[in-house]
Amino acid sequence: MTTPNFAQLSEDYNRIERAIQFIEANVNRQPDLREVAENVHLSEYHFQRLFTRWAGISPKRFLQFLTKENAKALLRQSSLLETAYSSGLSSPGRLHDLFVKCEAVTPGEYKLQGAGLRIVHGFHATPYGECLLATTDRGICFLAFLTREGRDAALKVLKEEWRNANFIDDSTRTLPHIEAIFTPKGKTTVKLHVKGTNFQLKVWEALLHIPSGQVSSYEDLAATMGTSSAARAVGNALAHNPIAYLIPCHRVLRKVGDFGNYRYGSARKKAMLMREIG
Repeated sequence: MTTPNFAQLSEDYNRIERAIQFIEANVNRQPDLREVAENVHLSEYHFQRLFTRWAGISPKRFLQFLTKENAKALLRQSSLLETAYSSGLSSPGRLHDLFVKCEAVTPGEYKLQGAGLRIVHGFHATPYGECLLATTDRGICFLAFLTREGRDAALKVLKEEWRNANFIDDSTRTLPHIEAIFTPKGKTTVKLHVKGTNFQLKVWEALLHIPSGQVSSYEDLAATMGTSSAARAVGNALAHNPIAYLIPCHRVLRKVGDFGNYRYGSARKKAMLMREIG
C-alpha cells in the first residue's frame, strides 16, 4: 500500500472546505459546477477531478447530500441502534478498518489533572486539514483539527485538559499514530486514553458503537444510555469530546434532519460524513 501524501491531502481539503462553505451558503440556488469551481479558483475540469478524488463522489452528488432532506434520509436509514450495536467497535467504512479501544483515567487520576504524566504532541497534515495529536503511554489523549484560531489555540486547549502534565513537542513520535488512523493496513487497533465525567464517558462510549458510514441523533444516542430525556446533556458531552474523528461525534445529526454544529466547523463535519458514506 502506498502511503498517501498527507500534506497534499490537507492542502486539497482546504479547497474542498471552501467549496463546501460556498455550496452551503448558496444551496437554495443549487449552484452549478462552473460557479463553485470559480469560487475556489479552479477550472471546472480540475475542480471536478479534485473533488471526486478527495470525496469519492461528484460535486453534484455532494450538493444533494448537503440538503436537509438528504440529512433526514440519512437518519431514516442509519439510526437503527441495534444495527450500530451489532457491529461492536469495528469501523467497516471504506476509508479505514479501526478497532478503537478506550481506557478512562481513574477518579484519582482525574483529580490530579495529569500530574506526573508525560504527554507527547505534534501537528500533522491529515485528509481533513491540519490537526494536533497528543499521546500518553496508554494511548491517544487528544486529537483536534485546527480552526482559524491556529496552532496556539489548539495547544492551549490541550494544556487546559491536562493542566499538570509534562508536555513534549515531538511530531516524529506522534506521526505513527496519524498513519495508523488515516492509512491503516488491515485490522488496526487504536488505543485512547480519555478523561471526563462519568456521563461524558458513557456518551463517548456510545459514539464508538456508531459504525462508519452511519449516523444517529442526539435523542437516539440518549436513548441508548437509558436517558431519553437527556438529549441536551448529550449534546454538551459531544461538545467536550477531546478526541475528534476517533470518538465520532461527527456522526450525530439533529432529529429534524439538520446536520447540526461541529466543534471544528460544519464543513468539516459534512466532509467526514460524505467520505465515510460515499
